[in-house]
Amino acid sequence: MASNKEVVVAMVPFVTQGHLNQLLHLSRIISAYNLPVHFICTATHIRQARLRVHGPNSQNDNNNNIIFHELPDLDFISPPPNPNGPNGFPSHLIPSINSSLNLRGPVADIIRSLSKTSRRVAVVHDSAMSYVVQDVKMIPNAETYVFRALSVFYSFCFSFERLGKEIPFENETIRKIPTSAETMSREFLEFVKIQYSHQTFHVGNIYDSSRAIEGRFLEKLEKDEIYGKNHWAVGPFNGVKKLETDISASSQNRDTSLQWLDKQPSKSVIYVSFGTTTTFTDEQIKELAIGLEKSGQRFLWVLRDADKGDVFKNEEGKGVGLPKGFEERVQGRGLVVRKWAPQVEILGHSATAGFVSHCGWNSCMEALTAGVPIATWPFHSDQPRNAFLLVDVLGVALTMKEWASRNEVLTSAKVEEVIRKLMDTKEGTMIKKRAADLGDDLRRSMDEDGVTSKELDSLISYIRR
Repeated sequence: MASNKEVVVAMVPFVTQGHLNQLLHLSRIISAYNLPVHFICTATHIRQARLRVHGPNSQNDNNNNIIFHELPDLDFISPPPNPNGPNGFPSHLIPSINSSLNLRGPVADIIRSLSKTSRRVAVVHDSAMSYVVQDVKMIPNAETYVFRALSVFYSFCFSFERLGKEIPFENETIRKIPTSAETMSREFLEFVKIQYSHQTFHVGNIYDSSRAIEGRFLEKLEKDEIYGKNHWAVGPFNGVKKLETDISASSQNRDTSLQWLDKQPSKSVIYVSFGTTTTFTDEQIKELAIGLEKSGQRFLWVLRDADKGDVFKNEEGKGVGLPKGFEERVQGRGLVVRKWAPQVEILGHSATAGFVSHCGWNSCMEALTAGVPIATWPFHSDQPRNAFLLVDVLGVALTMKEWASRNEVLTSAKVEEVIRKLMDTKEGTMIKKRAADLGDDLRRSMDEDGVTSKELDSLISYIRR
C-alpha cells in the first residue's frame, strides 16, 4: 500500500435498471468532487446503464474521474416477462439476479488491485451486492458503504419487520402496509437473506433521499443505530436543482416525446409509466386506455414490456391490447410511446401536471424533485410502502389502485375517476400545491447551504478522512 496515493471510490451496483441508474448518477456526483470513481459491473449492464442514463448533462460520464471496469457477462437464461404470473413480482428476472452472486471473485480482484495503488478504497455497494463484496473486510485499506437503493421509509419499516417488532409510527394507517412476504417472491426473499450476514462490517449507509422529505425516519434509524451509526441522505441522485426543458434544443436531437410536450399547454398532461419491471395483461391495457380516453385529459403513455435480464434481447414496445382505433381517436391529445423515454425531462417539462406510476423509488424521487403529484399504482417489492409514503405521509399523491385489490383488473371507470380528481377537483389542486411546495424544498436542499448539500459534503469528508 502506498500511503501517499489518493483515496478512490469503487461502485458496485446491482444488476437491475433502477439500481444501475442510481449508482451511475451517484458516481457522477462523487466524481465532481475530484475523487476517482471505479464503476464495476458486467459489460452488458454497464452498456445498459450508460445508454439509458438521462437527465441534465446525462452523457457527461465520459470524464477521467469515472473508470468503467467491464466484467465478463454472466451466463443465465433470460425468459420474457409473464403478465399472467401469480403475482406482480418480476420473477422472470430471478435467473439474472441469482447470477450476480458469481461476481464475488472478479469484483474482489479489482478492489484488491485498486488497494495496492491507493491510500484507501471506499467501496460503495448496493445492499443487494453485500455477498459479492464480502472479501473487502480482508483488505486492510478498504472499507464498505452500503447503498440502500429504496426509500428511507422502506428501510425504516423493513428494519422493524426483520426484528419482529411493531413499526413505531403514529399514523394508524400504517397497518395497511403489506409485509415483504406479500410483495416479493419466495426466490427473491431467499436472495435477500443471503445478503444479511454480509452487512455487518460497513462504515455507513447511503440513501437516494433527502432529510427534506424523510428526515424523521432517518433520525429514528440514527437514534437506534439501526444499520450502524452513519447515515447519509444525499439525494436526489438525478442531479437536478431546477428541472427545466431546453426548448431551444434542436429538434433533431430532441426526443419525440419532448417535442410533443412542447406543443401542449402548461400543466395539462398526465404522464403514465410503470417502470422497467411491470408487464400488463391485454385486458388491463385495454381498461387503462379506455380510462385515459374517457378522462378527456391530455396524456403521454409509455407502453413497454418489462425488461428481460438481458435488456438487449428485449423486443421494444407492445403491439397488442390497445382498443381498435384508440390512437387515432386521441391523436393530438394523447401520445403512446413504445420505447425508452427520457423520464427526468418529461417530469420536468412545464406541460406535465401529474404522473400515474408504479411508485418505484427512482420514479418517486424524480417526481418529487419536479414537484409533480402522483397517482399511485404499486405492483411489488418496495412500491406499496412508497405509495403509502406519498399518499399518507407526504400528501403529494392520490391512490389509483389499492394494494388490497392487486389481483383485480383496474377498471377504466376508476382510471377516469382518479385522473379527473387529480386534474379537476379542489382535492387535486391541494395535492398539486403540496407536491410543488415539496419539490421546491427538495431542490433548495441541494443549494450550497441546503441540508442535502451539507450531507454530501459530510459524506465526501468522511471518505477522504
